Amino acid sequence: MTFIPNRLQHLAYMQEALKQAQLAYDLQEIPVGAVVVAPDGEIIGRGYNRTIMDSDPTAHAEVMALRMAAQHLNNYRLPQCRLYVTLEPCPMCLGAIVHARIKQVIFGASDPKTGACGGVIAMHANPLLNHQTTISTGVLSEECAGLLRRFFQERRKSNEHKPKKSG
Repeated sequence: MTFIPNRLQHLAYMQEALKQAQLAYDLQEIPVGAVVVAPDGEIIGRGYNRTIMDSDPTAHAEVMALRMAAQHLNNYRLPQCRLYVTLEPCPMCLGAIVHARIKQVIFGASDPKTGACGGVIAMHANPLLNHQTTISTGVLSEECAGLLRRFFQERRKSNEHKPKKSG
């Protein structure tokens, strides 16, 4: 029997993704977090952005969570699983999500710069893809966007105090 989360459970899972985003924030990585939820409701994958720390452009929160979930199940395919992520997935992450056969993506904040679920492109809606995943938005969107906003405000503020390079 497949577990179907209710509103409170959606909030609880997104809170878990936000905890992952806070870990990234504390490490001065862009604060995005994700969790993969198995069909029975168990969280089987967690991840946060580690691109700077790992010197790896693919170390996005979604990819890290998918890797952990795949290792947990000993299978790269994660059918009937849901992915909760604090920021709309980029095209690379959505590609990984499609390959993993994720049933549903629930994201918090929209990404008007690189979002692949309607922010910049609606890649998920392409009928030529070999797997279709459903997209849901708006779960703790203010909290997710607020953490990102705070991160970039602090970063801009710290850059104001650095001397400009002369050319």
